[in-house]
Amino acid sequence: MRRCFVCAADMLAPSGRHLVYPGGQRRAFPVACGSCGVLLAAEADPGACRAHLARSLSEPVFASDPKAPYGLDLYTLRCAATRHGLGARPLDAAGHADLRHPHGTRAARAALFALDATGGCRVSLGLLCRPEDRDRVIAALPAQAAWTDDVVILLDGPVMAPVPSPVAGLAEGAVRIAARPLDGDFAAQRNALQTLARHGWVLQLDADEALGPATARLLPGLAALAEAGGVVSIGLPRANRVDGVLSDVFPDVQYRLNRTGLRFAGRVHERPVLDGGWPDSFITLHGAIEHSLSGAHVRARSQRYEALDPGRGRPEEAMALLRPYAD
Repeated sequence: MRRCFVCAADMLAPSGRHLVYPGGQRRAFPVACGSCGVLLAAEADPGACRAHLARSLSEPVFASDPKAPYGLDLYTLRCAATRHGLGARPLDAAGHADLRHPHGTRAARAALFALDATGGCRVSLGLLCRPEDRDRVIAALPAQAAWTDDVVILLDGPVMAPVPSPVAGLAEGAVRIAARPLDGDFAAQRNALQTLARHGWVLQLDADEALGPATARLLPGLAALAEAGGVVSIGLPRANRVDGVLSDVFPDVQYRLNRTGLRFAGRVHERPVLDGGWPDSFITLHGAIEHSLSGAHVRARSQRYEALDPGRGRPEEAMALLRPYAD
């Protein structure tokens, strides 16, 4: 198994972790995923693991099986359940503590529920783009009307206060366009976009990214799940397609669904600043951001980023992005 059967990350590595089950059984696992945290037995088969997990998630209460070829703490279970459009709710105070202090030794046990596509927290959509991409970005907005009533587009250009822009299928005033110069600082641009959002949560996308409506419609429910667990940032997998071919850099998690008050840091490869560290975040697996790139852009981007922020351009990432996806 090269990739994790839960999150598909190529981050499986030797582990010294163990879990303790409700009956008192202690079980050590020799392998763990460095992304979602799932634990694996030495003989674990990905197909068998997926099938077992799917069966376990079909019950109203998830109870860890000490004989399963994998193991989950509650933090990892919360991520794994999202692939099936489910949320995981702790059953007791100890479970709430487990979510704030992953990855512990208690085997996961939690109530499961369907993520609400209509309720939950209101979420804004924020889009960063260049002026030449504006019309194309606007043309794609009607597909998002089912899940958001607040869209703000921030252009890279001379400062301009938000101006309403009529878009079919969205209420009057729902879409606004503003501008400020990027000036080589992606974190500052994202922070400006955070400030412009009207709701408590905002999903940010770039002009070359897209999120399908079926994936986007669960974002309000995910935001509500996050608030219940004291989480302020949610990462989504990103599928990089270089000249139409899925790249080996997957899931390439991007923390783009955030509390509006959260701020980013880093001129390039910017990330949210989490006061409580990574337990303030989790990854959802119910869909992916689609990212369209050309090979020429990939080759040039790392060099441009390195010039903007020396030492953080990740020139090695260009080769990985150009490599086709493999299990």
